Amino acid sequence: MLTRLNDTIARSFLVLAAILAFLLCFLVVGDVIGRVVFNAPIKGTPEIVATSIVIICFLQAGHAIRSGGMLNVDALLKRLSPSGQAWGVAVGAVLGAAFFGFMCWSSVPAAVQGWISNEFEGEGAMHVPTWPTRFVLVLGCGLAATSYLLMAAENVRSAWAGQGPVGAGASH
Repeated sequence: MLTRLNDTIARSFLVLAAILAFLLCFLVVGDVIGRVVFNAPIKGTPEIVATSIVIICFLQAGHAIRSGGMLNVDALLKRLSPSGQAWGVAVGAVLGAAFFGFMCWSSVPAAVQGWISNEFEGEGAMHVPTWPTRFVLVLGCGLAATSYLLMAAENVRSAWAGQGPVGAGASH
């Protein structure tokens, strides 16, 4: 149940990231055309692009983990038994969960402060609020940590059963 919910949220975030990336293409093309043809770039494009790239990356993190898209070095794991490989993937997943969990936990105060103080990025005519980016970072890291914990649990069960690694950690 939790795995299905996590995967549904991860896929939804992935779709949201794809839509944002698609829309960002139009903004960049419009900015370039405005800059070159009309000598009038779209105001705030650098700020919007900078914050959008961070949002896109963290929206995709949970899906990247669950689908096996994260970088994985398995030179040592290949030398172990199938059960040992599952234990190795589980340990790596716990470390990944700790990393993203710490990022999530440590990013909450900055997100709240950005909301309260109405923090923004950019100077002049365009002010882009930073709180959406900061909250997406919190959500993305939380989902990534949960994805790694689910991967760890799946591989611990597999290792106890004497089987090889399962899930995304086994695909690389």
